[in-house]
Amino acid sequence: MIVETLQLGPVGTNGFIVGDDGTGEAAVIDPGGDAPRVLAALERRHLRPVAIVATHAHFDHVGAVRDLVGATGAPFLAGEHERPALEVAAERAMLLFGIAIPPPPPPDRLLRAGDVLTVGGLRFAVVHTPGHSPGHICLIGEGVAFVGDVVFQGSIGRTDLPGGDLDALLRSIAMHILPLPDETVLYNGHGPATTVGRERRTNPFLAGLAPAAG
Repeated sequence: MIVETLQLGPVGTNGFIVGDDGTGEAAVIDPGGDAPRVLAALERRHLRPVAIVATHAHFDHVGAVRDLVGATGAPFLAGEHERPALEVAAERAMLLFGIAIPPPPPPDRLLRAGDVLTVGGLRFAVVHTPGHSPGHICLIGEGVAFVGDVVFQGSIGRTDLPGGDLDALLRSIAMHILPLPDETVLYNGHGPATTVGRERRTNPFLAGLAPAAG
């Protein structure tokens, strides 16, 4: 499995290329901007994108979606509960942050909890993880989790933006992140990758938070 992290867009959000080096298929996750850099990375690794995926609709995770879909023809995938936020993503980016982005296109496929994203021989389960945004999703499989803005190294996602809910975010972490094996690598939207075990032991926002059954 190939995982390449790129700092993209106006705030340097982590975007990811995850690929199967056996088949050459890849998914682009959370392309917040700089579509030419993403396309160059795909070409350098000889990967063919089969999906452009947003964990959620905040501007810094979707700023390059329109350009990448246009350049590659790959379908755009997003969580089923995030569609209303996608429709106003560009408007909110300008209103709240003064940042202009191309409006993301309507998703070609809405991902539901329990769906599986297949990239060559790789399989990632879709889980609904609200809290940072109502329709936030994570992609979990192959010993890693792409967690968007749910949890970071030593921190958690902010909940002061429209649709944010701290209690929901902590439930999402307890139900879907903490039950994972300690060695599971968490690829998040900001800052370095981490592991479930590290965050369980050291993240002050998770102190006393126990894994919960789904």
